[in-house]
Amino acid sequence: MPIPDYESLMRPLLEHLSDGMEQKTQETLDSLAATLGITDEEKDELLPSGNQTIFNNRVAWAKFYLKKALCVENPQRGVYRITQRGRELLKSHTGPIDSDILQQFPEFTAFLLNSRAPATPATGSQSIAKSASPLTVHAGPELTPEEQMERGHTALSRQLQAELLATIAEASPAFFERLVVELLLVIGYGGSRRDAGRTLGRSGDGGVDGVIHEDRLGLETIYVQAKRWEATVGRPEIQKFAGALQGQRARKGIFITTSDYTPDARAFVRNIETRIVLIDGDVLTKLMIEHGVGVTPVRSFEIKRLDSDYFAEE
Repeated sequence: MPIPDYESLMRPLLEHLSDGMEQKTQETLDSLAATLGITDEEKDELLPSGNQTIFNNRVAWAKFYLKKALCVENPQRGVYRITQRGRELLKSHTGPIDSDILQQFPEFTAFLLNSRAPATPATGSQSIAKSASPLTVHAGPELTPEEQMERGHTALSRQLQAELLATIAEASPAFFERLVVELLLVIGYGGSRRDAGRTLGRSGDGGVDGVIHEDRLGLETIYVQAKRWEATVGRPEIQKFAGALQGQRARKGIFITTSDYTPDARAFVRNIETRIVLIDGDVLTKLMIEHGVGVTPVRSFEIKRLDSDYFAEE
């Protein structure tokens, strides 16, 4: 089953703690996963950043909200248990537990008011949690703050990729040559800019073709072909490139396009001995963003976590 959103995890979490015993974090995670039928593959599914699993992140935020409502307490590091208020909530409310239900508790309401965005006033009959809290998103499945930020970052990156491709399409062939050289140098190919410019500086039909060093010492060379195309690159073009590699006695090649490759072209490179890396427009612009080619930082946010080791007492 899909991993439940963090609000859907609130009631199962309280029920897990309902025996009043102290529960360690890992015990809670294992128990909830078994109760909800979360598979090992789903448990291992990571946030886009790769810093934490989605399941662990959502359980942590469910626990965080319940703590703010004083339904769960944290007697010691990594250990949790239900409070009397939490037991009473399970008895008095038989349905799902979410932020709206938790607003019956003044401590939780005060928490939402303190965390609300100043420019987002509550309107009409909307609840504080639905309209004001920047920690809650109600468009579709509930997202934790990390998921909200990463989804926003992904959307901005996709928009930037589209802008990069549109700008590359309008640039001159010579500029595209310089862009490819710059990107390969930043990634680590080609040795010096002068060497790379000399080996990749032959323009063709809007692209570049040449040989570049795989490493700074020049121990092995790679044949590079780049096509600033709108049409999808098919198998015939890749076969021609593979033939060119054989003619140069080259074992490795990089084919770069601003468009995409057909499934047949991708299958072809998987079934030949020569190592050919296909870089499409999506990968090209991702590499440009990752390595800062043609883009500039506008704003950055540093996310910090509690350093539990700092508070550990001997």
